[in-house]
Amino acid sequence: MPDETPSLLTLQKRAIGVLAALPADALALGELFRAAGHELALVGGPVRDAFLGRSSSDLDFATSATPDETEAILARWGDAHWDMGREFGTIGARRFGSRHGGGADVVVEVTTYRTDEYDPSSRKPEVVFGDTLEGDLSRRDFTVNSMAVRLPELAFVDPFDGLADLARGVLRTPVDPRQSFDDDPLRMMRAARFAAQLGFAIDDAARAAIVEQAERISIVSAERVRDELVKLLLARQPRLGLQVLVETGLADHVLPELPALRLEIDEHHRHKDVYEHSLTVLDKAIALETGPDGAVPGPDLVLRLAALLHDIGKPRTRRFEEGGGVSFHHHEIVGAKLVSKRLKELRFDKATVQAVARLTELHLRFHGYGEGGWTDSAVRRYVTDAGPLLERLHRLTRSDCTTRNVRKAQRLSAAYDDLEVRIARLQEQEELDSIRPDLDGTQIMAILDLTPGREVGEAYKFLLALRMEHGPLGPERAEAELRSWWAARS
Repeated sequence: MPDETPSLLTLQKRAIGVLAALPADALALGELFRAAGHELALVGGPVRDAFLGRSSSDLDFATSATPDETEAILARWGDAHWDMGREFGTIGARRFGSRHGGGADVVVEVTTYRTDEYDPSSRKPEVVFGDTLEGDLSRRDFTVNSMAVRLPELAFVDPFDGLADLARGVLRTPVDPRQSFDDDPLRMMRAARFAAQLGFAIDDAARAAIVEQAERISIVSAERVRDELVKLLLARQPRLGLQVLVETGLADHVLPELPALRLEIDEHHRHKDVYEHSLTVLDKAIALETGPDGAVPGPDLVLRLAALLHDIGKPRTRRFEEGGGVSFHHHEIVGAKLVSKRLKELRFDKATVQAVARLTELHLRFHGYGEGGWTDSAVRRYVTDAGPLLERLHRLTRSDCTTRNVRKAQRLSAAYDDLEVRIARLQEQEELDSIRPDLDGTQIMAILDLTPGREVGEAYKFLLALRMEHGPLGPERAEAELRSWWAARS
């Protein structure tokens, strides 16, 4: 249930204020549609969020007008309009506040009444335009998103008691959930997403239908599944949504590596519940995100994905050792490959795939720092290997400590504090973020009388290794070391 869920009476009182506070531009749009003989209603998320005390600069409307009729009206109302997806019946427009008495711009999306249905063999919904607002609201995913306000008369429309469900903090479908999820299986993913965003519980009938039909999510395109997963992960409480995915069986089809982390615990409890550990790491990583001006502004998708998936190599690498021990050797390497494979299948962009896989590969690098006493060279390599991911790696590594042993936790935290101090000191001394050899390729070729080729690259790597090991050498010593290295090769 959400924190401090408002009562029905509170929501009803808030509704009055919400209706009274609608932008005059929105009311003017309603007048234009009515004058043209069409209905117009504010629908869905903007209505729900307004009752929850959340403002929205983008307004979603439903109308009886066809897309062509809508476009003609928006061209008169707005200062810019565009085709959001004519085949889905949606046209967008913007009205500039500076041209109409000041104030903020008003952005609208207007969609013709419709019903979406999936053919059993199709991966995309078939769009059929409808003719009533109530019919349009019945096709929406949950009752809390099936409320509307007719314009310009400001009549509240709630045929499925969405306001009552909003007060209870419950996600319930406006029609039989089996029919709803059969028509569009992505609605099952939305249930998990709204649980994460709103903190709402899924009612028993809807949850049972998801369990029964979870496999049907496989007909939905990877891109649509990815988009819902991203919204879930960027929500206020992603743990709640991830638990829905796992507990209903949806994760078995969209992110199977997650439920696979629920390893059975050996009788001696020699290792943690990796699934719960991963959710805890995610919670801790979110707490370490920064504000807009910080090093890792939240919500940060790369950090959250890495926190959730950093241990997905453990099921593949688990070994029971003699004496009752359990090992997961090289799970970070195996995990990085699994992360890359899964995120590619979900059609994540290349940069995100590479970043999350790299963080997964590096997440154990810090272990042993406190006991081993790293040299400055090791610290430089840690920073260089992390590259632009360093700040995220800091947060992932700190979050990965979920031990209940207070002394161990304090020791690890102190060790990482020390590492960060050393990194800062070295960065100040050497501009560590842009480490380069003391001589560039052109200088190497001039000193050794070489032309571009493999030997120049080997010389560059030799000088870079010296730079990593000893810090700045200066051009004279670097040249002497280079000549000595070259002579030893001959």
